[in-house]
Amino acid sequence: MRTEINVITYAIHDLADYINWIYFFHAWDFQPRFASIADIHGCDACRAQWLASFPASDIPKASEAMQLHKEAMRMLRQLDEVCQVKAVYRLMDAYGDGDDLILNGKRIPLLRQQTHIHTDDPYLCLSDFVRPLSQGIADTVGAFATTADESVEKEFIHDPYRHLLVQTLNERLAEAAADKLHETIRKEVWGYAKDERLTRKQLLNEEYQGIRPAIGYPSLPDLSISFLLDELIDMKRIGIRLTENGMMQPHASVCGFMFAHPQAHYFSVGKIDELQLADYAARRGKDVAYLRNYLITNLQY
Repeated sequence: MRTEINVITYAIHDLADYINWIYFFHAWDFQPRFASIADIHGCDACRAQWLASFPASDIPKASEAMQLHKEAMRMLRQLDEVCQVKAVYRLMDAYGDGDDLILNGKRIPLLRQQTHIHTDDPYLCLSDFVRPLSQGIADTVGAFATTADESVEKEFIHDPYRHLLVQTLNERLAEAAADKLHETIRKEVWGYAKDERLTRKQLLNEEYQGIRPAIGYPSLPDLSISFLLDELIDMKRIGIRLTENGMMQPHASVCGFMFAHPQAHYFSVGKIDELQLADYAARRGKDVAYLRNYLITNLQY
C-alpha cells in the first residue's frame, strides 16, 4: 500500500509553457481567438502581422488583448522573482466498488451520471475507471492539490487593475502546476505513459491518457469531497486551508484525483433525483439536508 505524500515547489518560469491563455483571456471577457497572441513571437513585426490578421471591426479588441498579454507577461516576470507555486500529491492503492472509490482503504462515495447525450451511452461514475474490488487486484489512483502564492495579491489591493491581473494569473498558474504535475506523474512517477510525446497544444487539449477531474467540476460536483481528499493528502502542507463549506483558500487552488484508465474521460453527473441523493447521503454517512446544500444545482425539481 502506498503511503507517501509528496510536495513539489515550482518557480513561475517552470510553468510558463503550461499556462492556458484561453481561460486567462476569458476571465477578461475576450473571446478565444484573441488568446492566440500568446502563440506568436514577441517581436514588433510578428505582433503587427497578428494584429493585421483580424477584420477592421476586431482591431480595437485585438489591440486590447495584445496590451493585456504584454502586461501579463511583465507581471509574470515580476512574480517569478518573489513567488512560487506549490503542489502536493499521493499515489494510492485503489479499487472501485459500485459507486464508491476505495483509496488506501478509505471509502470515497461518488455520484453516478444521470443524463447523457446518446441513448446508448452508459451512465458513468469515476469508480468505473478503476479495477473492481471483486477482482482482488489493486489499481492506482492519484490525489493532488496545487496552489499559487496569494501574498503578492495584497500588494496591489489598492490598485484594482493590477490586483485583478495577479488574481487571474494566479488562477492560471495553479492550473498550470496541475498540468505540469500530471505530466510528470504520467511520464515519470507513475510511469504509465513513459513514451508520451505531446506538443504544448496537445497538452492543453488534454490529448494524453487519463484524466484529472477536479472537485467541484461536473464529474465531482460535491464540494464536500474536498474534506475527504484533505484527509488523504493533507493540503495544509502547501498552505491550502478549507472553509467550513469546503472552499479552498487561497482561491487560486485546484484539487482532485488522477485516473489512468485508457478509456477514462470527463463527463457530467447532471441532475439527480431524491432517491440517488438519499443513497449518496447514506454512503457518505451524512444527513440528506447536509448534502443537499452541496448539490443544489444537481437536484431535479
